[in-house]
Amino acid sequence: MPSGHRVVHEQLRLRVQGVNLDVAAIRRDGDGEPIVFLHGFGTSKEDFTDITQRHEFTGRAFLAYDAPGCGATECADLGAIDVPFLVDTARTVLDRAGIGRYHLVGHSLGGLTALLLAHREPGRVLSFVNIKGTLAPEDCAPTRQLLAHQGPGDVFDRFVANLRHVQGYSSGLYMANMPYKVRRGAVHGIFRSVVELADHGNLLHKFLALPFPKMYLYGEECASLSYLPSLDANGVELAEIPHSGHLPLYSNPVATWKRIAAFYAGDLSQRIPAARRW
Repeated sequence: MPSGHRVVHEQLRLRVQGVNLDVAAIRRDGDGEPIVFLHGFGTSKEDFTDITQRHEFTGRAFLAYDAPGCGATECADLGAIDVPFLVDTARTVLDRAGIGRYHLVGHSLGGLTALLLAHREPGRVLSFVNIKGTLAPEDCAPTRQLLAHQGPGDVFDRFVANLRHVQGYSSGLYMANMPYKVRRGAVHGIFRSVVELADHGNLLHKFLALPFPKMYLYGEECASLSYLPSLDANGVELAEIPHSGHLPLYSNPVATWKRIAAFYAGDLSQRIPAARRW
């Protein structure tokens, strides 16, 4: 790797909505506009560090960080965290890093954060790889049920307990990581916000309206999502990853990175979506 393309780990001291943050980030300067990675709930920036091992991305600039309430990032007020807070954090991190225009990759909660960030400032975003991000109420039915449950224990404990009974790809690994990746004080606010946005945020229309190339990537266990035909009809590239579900970077990382690399290959400017047809 050229000396100018060194991977750097850093802590970014920021203030968002009046809350002090110490954001754990990893970045690499390099060729082209950077790829900005936003991880999902219960995961971390390390989901994306294999970019440094993929020859298709040799020398490519990128940035990934742990969201507030997750990973190694410290947040002075966990109760302040919801999806709009995560969007404001993303914007603040980008500004601190001096990033103007960029490519977005977001998984799950990170996909939802990325969608709202791109909707706010579409002129800064060059493309968007959405890895099973929330687009409709069907995406968060289990979370909605958890919030409505009145039994003993908090939402986080019930969420982890429910994961023990899930038979999907990588669910065991995901469950085992959860207590080390998420602060329980952030869980209720995030879940409540995700459900509210899924039900009332017009997310599918927002995604289709974004004026740059987009790919929706998902595991084969998610192939029955009702909105996939609408994405396909409106010029969104669909990428179904075999032998995986909600966590394709865990279950089938080789195929996932290959599809992301293929998306970036060639001239993205020739893949502007056609007019919306919903």
